Amino acid sequence: MNPLVKKIFRIAKADDYLKPMMVQCGLTAIKSKKQPYFAIKYDLIKKRRGHKKAIIAIARMMMGCICHMVSEKRPFTPADYEELMNPQNHMKRVVLNESNTLVFLAAQGYDTSKLVNCNDN
Repeated sequence: MNPLVKKIFRIAKADDYLKPMMVQCGLTAIKSKKQPYFAIKYDLIKKRRGHKKAIIAIARMMMGCICHMVSEKRPFTPADYEELMNPQNHMKRVVLNESNTLVFLAAQGYDTSKLVNCNDN
């Protein structure tokens, strides 16, 4: 299996009470104005997959967070929290021009000496 492809797991084996409860928790979490972490995640998923699948994804995400918090005895601290809460601080605006492109290609290991300048005819 390709390591870059994220496998989608189903929560079909969840208890008859647990799954609906987690869906209700997910619906409540996406409406929170005080802590919008799951609301932002929901919006990103909803654009690609739709409302119902996004709610199930949020419920599963919350269940995973709860399991990690209980097993590791640590508070909820997601790795992408700062990036989601302050996107303008983490977005670097890059202007592509000839020198930036050549530096990027050289950093990737390409031989840029053979490239022809488009302005030279």
